[in-house]
Amino acid sequence: MYLGTHARKRPDHPALIMAGSGETISYGELDARSNRLAQLFYARGLRPGDHVAIFTENHPVFFDAMWAAFRSGLYWTPINSHLTPDEAAYIASDCGARALITTTTLGEAAAALVARAPLEIRLMADTGGALVSGYERYEDAVAVHPPTPLADEREGWQMMYSSGTTGRPKGILPPLPDLRPGDPHPLADSSRNLFGFGEDTIYLSPAPLYHAAPSVTSSIVQRWGGTVVCMERFDAEQCLACIERYRITQAQFVPTMFVRMLKLPEAVRRRYDVSSLRLAQ
Repeated sequence: MYLGTHARKRPDHPALIMAGSGETISYGELDARSNRLAQLFYARGLRPGDHVAIFTENHPVFFDAMWAAFRSGLYWTPINSHLTPDEAAYIASDCGARALITTTTLGEAAAALVARAPLEIRLMADTGGALVSGYERYEDAVAVHPPTPLADEREGWQMMYSSGTTGRPKGILPPLPDLRPGDPHPLADSSRNLFGFGEDTIYLSPAPLYHAAPSVTSSIVQRWGGTVVCMERFDAEQCLACIERYRITQAQFVPTMFVRMLKLPEAVRRRYDVSSLRLAQ
């Protein structure tokens, strides 16, 4: 149940595949990437109980940030990439984030956060756009740090926000677990029993990672050494194509996704081999 264990046992096994581009991040690579970011956080003064915010589209850097927080004893909060600058700034400020990870894709909204959220560390991954003033280029910032674990790793946790349908979104702050990476993990243990996650799992995550279910479930699959196939965005037919292409064993959908797939013409639905799918959550 520890990223570093899978990196040592099966360094070349895919931890993450981006469904559209096919970009693949192995366990060895994800371990090194998240370690570099964890080392950066520590060098910049973040300590267990501090908070980082992740403001990205579905992108590999989301997993770097999530795992860096998990192995540093930090809370991490995903921010909906479709929020207005004011809405995003509210969450970044309200959760007390000291660091924010974003991408050049969200440059316009990210620019507004410079003045509106009191962030000490602002890192922006290069997705082909321009680097925004007030941000460091993510790739350069992490490159100077070692790809090795912190000397004193502790489990971090997620802090999610409500949707805000009846007012401002509300943060739910659970107590930080008194765990070391690799200790029995309550969410991972229960999910294995419920959903059968393991090293042979190939899990399709078609939803935005800023929601709790896809991001947390993806992390649990990776705790058990499985592969996460992450769609950049949901498309009904492409979802079926992903199941066939990557031999998906487990997937997670909301009702609207089922409806859109069922509304596809029967000829389209029958075009794809989805026999590998064992469970749809």
